[in-house]
Formats: sequence, structure tokens, C-alpha cells
Amino acid sequence: MDKVEALTSFVEVANTGSFTRAADQLELSRVKVTRHVQELESWLNIRLFHRTTRKVTLTAPGQDVLLHCRRILNEVAGLESMARSHDEELTGEVRIATPIGLGQNLLYEQVEAFTRRHPKVVIQLMMSDRNAQLVDERIDVALRFTDQVDEGLIARRLMSIESAVCCSGQYLTEHGPVGSPEQLQQHNCLIHLSLRHWSFMAEQQLVRVPVSGSICANDLGVLVRAALNGTGIVYLPCDLANPYLKSGELLRLLPDVPLPVMSLWAVYLSRSYQRPVVRAFIDFLAGQWQEDLRVFKR
Repeated sequence: MDKVEALTSFVEVANTGSFTRAADQLELSRVKVTRHVQELESWLNIRLFHRTTRKVTLTAPGQDVLLHCRRILNEVAGLESMARSHDEELTGEVRIATPIGLGQNLLYEQVEAFTRRHPKVVIQLMMSDRNAQLVDERIDVALRFTDQVDEGLIARRLMSIESAVCCSGQYLTEHGPVGSPEQLQQHNCLIHLSLRHWSFMAEQQLVRVPVSGSICANDLGVLVRAALNGTGIVYLPCDLANPYLKSGELLRLLPDVPLPVMSLWAVYLSRSYQRPVVRAFIDFLAGQWQEDLRVFKR
């Protein structure tokens, strides 16, 4: 029995709750994954899973074994990564899920830099403002703005990004200033479909202001374009807002009212036998994004 292969198959079945899905993720046959788990059960002399026709769940001993297996495979992956670090020739594909705006700007720059350094690596960018299903969509790593990482995922914080409420000078001239967050309810706000309340901090308390407007979209790029055309007010992470704030094409509203800071995380499945190219890419991003991103101020 190849113990590393057996441990990897066991962890993947535990992650996915399915021998078939685990086999797909590992690009093995279902028969081989099943044999790996059976060999592991025989070796440890315990039953790892409850199996029914509908689902697969861990036994109590299986839950304990899973913790040890993840730790062992993390050590194996770390050892492999260390060995590969002496060889700059990384190869393979990395499938990344990312919010659209982040993918088109900050992340794209890093993808270009990484692939120039490692020309045999292929990066697949899956851009969407919904959270990707890591197992079903075969995602290696997802970049997410979140305060709470889903159970069963491993997360590494990359940086925090401030936000800004912005509009064009044309809109401000035609519709007048905004003196408080509550006054936004009297203005045409350009809304991302996932953000129908805009959040502000007041005396260390979170205040959520309901907003409405003429344009809603699931792509911040569309909303930026509308704001540049003078259509309304937009709530943007500063990686998107800063170039327009610097050029003066957009103006920052309510500069003295703090907005919540969003943390950006790299999240991935807790399958521990992580390919060196995936680990290297996450390490690369963490190294490039060591400083938090602040809103541009004149």
C-alpha cells in the first residue's frame, strides 16, 4: 500500500462526502479510491466511514484519523514544496476563482508576473462575483472578501482593502453634496446585486444604510462606468476606486465617515496534499500583497 496515496484518497472522500467525487478530484478511478480507503481501514484496523447508497459520513474514529491525516499530508506537501523550491521549474495548471473586479485589476497583474517567472504554469481565472463551489468547479484556490471562512476550508489572509463612496463631479454638481450616510437614500445609488445595504462605522458600531437606484449589476465594472458618466453614486473597493480618485474622474464622498475594511483571503479545500504549483502561487500572492490597500487621499 502506498500510504501517501491512501491518506490522500481518504482525506478527499472525507472532504467531498463521496467516493465518486473524490475520484474525479484526484483523477483516479472510483475503484482505486475505494481500494485505498479499504487498505487504510485494514492497516489501522478501524472503520473510517459509514456508507449508504445516498451518502458517506465519517465514523467517530474516522474523524480522529482525519485530523492526523491532514497534518501528515501537510508535512508531506511542505517537504515537497521545500524540495521544489531549489528547482525554479514549476509546471501545471492553477484554477482560481476570483471576484470580477479583483481579477481584472490587482490579481491580473500578479498572474502576469507569476507566469512570466514560471512560463510552464497555466493560470485559469474563473471570474464571478458569486462564491464558487470549490469541489464542483474543481477550484484550486478561491479569493474571497469575507469575515467568516466556510467550515471545511483552509484560509490564508492576503491583505485588507478599504472602500470608498464615489461619484463624478458632474453628478455632484447636478444633485448636490451628501452630508451623511443616511442622505444616500435620497440619491441615485449604483448597486451591486450582492450589496443592497451600504455599511459605515459610527462610534465603533456598524450602520447599514439601505440604498436604491436606477442601475443594479453583478459586475462592479459596469457600475464604475455608470458613475464616470455621472449617473449616480457607487460604493467601491479602493483597488478599483483609486485610479479614478487619483485622476479626478471620481470624487470621494463622506471622507470622514469610516467604512468597514474588507479582508481578502485565499481559501482552498483542506485536501492537504497540495500541488507545489498551487502552494507556490498562494505564497507568491502573499508575498506581493504584504501591505493593506488604502483609499487614495489628495
